[in-house]
Amino acid sequence: MGFQHSVGAHTYRFGDLRTLMARASPLRSGDQLAGVAAASSQERVAAQMALADLPLSHFLNEAVVPYEDDEVTRLIVDTFDAKAFAPVAHLTVGDFRNWLLGDAADTTALTALAPGLTPEMVAAVSKLCRVQDLALIARKCNVVTRFRGTLGLPGRLATRLQPNHPTDDLAGIAASLLDGLLHGSGDAVIGINPATDNVPQVVRLLTMLDELIQRYAMPTQSCVLTHVTNTLQAIERGAPVDLVFQSIGGTEATNRSFGIDLALLAEARAAALSLQRGAVFDDGTRGEHVMYFETGQGSALSAGAHQGCDQQTIEARAYAVARHFQPLLVNTVVGFIGPEYLYNGKQILRAGLEDHFCGKLLGLPMGCDVCFTNHAEADADDMDALLTLLCTAGVNFIMGVPGADDIMLNYQSTSFHDALAMRQLLGLKPAPEFDAWLQRMGVTEPGSGLRLAPALPAAFAPAVARLEAT
Repeated sequence: MGFQHSVGAHTYRFGDLRTLMARASPLRSGDQLAGVAAASSQERVAAQMALADLPLSHFLNEAVVPYEDDEVTRLIVDTFDAKAFAPVAHLTVGDFRNWLLGDAADTTALTALAPGLTPEMVAAVSKLCRVQDLALIARKCNVVTRFRGTLGLPGRLATRLQPNHPTDDLAGIAASLLDGLLHGSGDAVIGINPATDNVPQVVRLLTMLDELIQRYAMPTQSCVLTHVTNTLQAIERGAPVDLVFQSIGGTEATNRSFGIDLALLAEARAAALSLQRGAVFDDGTRGEHVMYFETGQGSALSAGAHQGCDQQTIEARAYAVARHFQPLLVNTVVGFIGPEYLYNGKQILRAGLEDHFCGKLLGLPMGCDVCFTNHAEADADDMDALLTLLCTAGVNFIMGVPGADDIMLNYQSTSFHDALAMRQLLGLKPAPEFDAWLQRMGVTEPGSGLRLAPALPAAFAPAVARLEAT
C-alpha cells in the first residue's frame, strides 16, 4: 500500500509508511546522509499533507521496522494499550495535532493517553507541528518521578550537575561539584562521565559521590555514566549505586551496537531496585525510579542500524525502550553526535523540541542536553534560544557544566549560571526537597524567587579551604 498527494500538476508518491515518514520530516543533514530525506521542499510538503490525512489507527497495522526482525517493534506492539488509545482512535494525524492544541487535551487527558500512543504516532504528529506547537503541547504534559527528590512538578526546573574531568582527578571533580552546588545545581542527579571507564574506577567515583551526598544530607542521587555491565559488576562489588545509566536506541540493531538488549536492561533495573536506596517519602512510598537513559538523533544511522527510517522517527522509538523501564531521567543529547546528523543551530533547535515533545507525549521524564560540537554551524546564541524554548515548554531538567564547556567530552553544553538564569527569568525553582536543602544550607535565600546568598555558606567553607590548599 502506498500514499500520495498532489501539489499543482505533480503527484508525489510514497511507497510505504517508512518512506512517507522520512519524506515528511523537516530537513536535517542526517536524513540527507542516509538518502531518505525529501528531494525538495515541495515533496516534503506533499508528504506532510499525505501524513496529515493518515488515520492514527494505520500505525497499528504497518510497522516501520518489521515485527519479526526487531525486539523494539515487538515491545511497542505487545505493550500497546488499546483502551488508553480509544479517545483518539478515530482521528487522523492532522486531526490529532488539532486535538492536542485544543483545551480538551489537558494534563489529565494526556497522562491517561500516553500508554495508548506509539512512538511512530507521536513522531508523525511532531512532523506537522510548528515550533510553538511543540512547546505548547509539551508544556501540558507533566511527568513526575522520584528517587531522593521529586522531579517534573510544574514550576520546577532541575539540573544534572556534570563535574567531568579529563583525568578523573578527584580535586578537579570536587571543584566542579562545589561550583555547581553553590549555583543551586544538582537536583536531577550528580552524574560523572568517567574518563577511565573500568569497574574499579566506577566504584571509586561512586563511593566518592555517595560520601558527599551523605556528608551534606543532600536530597539528590548520583550516577556514573558507564556501560550497564560495568554498573552490574559494581553492584556485585557492593558499590553504592543509585541510578543505572545506559545509552539506548530505537532499533534492536542500534542497541546491539551499544552492547545491550531489553533483557540486560531488565536485569540491571532489578539489581538497582534490590538495593532500595531511594528515599521513603511522606506518603510511605519509596523512590523506585532507578534508570537514567540517554538518546540522540543520529545514533542509529551512525551505527548503520536505522533500517531505512528517518532519524527522528527512530529517536522516538528509543523512548518506547525507556518508557518500559520507568526511568527517573531521560536525556536527549541533542547536538552531541555532530553536524553530519544535525548540521546547524536551526536543525539542533528543532530536534531538541521534537525530542522533548515526543518523549513527554509518551509519558517520559524528558530532559535535554542543549549542546553542540565545535565543528557544527551553531553557537551559544542558538543554544540560548533552544534552552529558553525548552524551559517554557516544561523540560524536566537540563545540564549544568562548569562554564558550559565540558573539558573531558570536548563539547559545549549549558552552565550552572544558564540554569540560574532560566529559573530567574521564568520563575522556576529546583525540585522541592532540593530547594528546601539549598535554603537550609545557606546557598539560597528564602523568598518567592531563587536568589543566591551573598556570602559563602559556612557549611562549605572547609571544602573551599581544602581545594584552595591543593
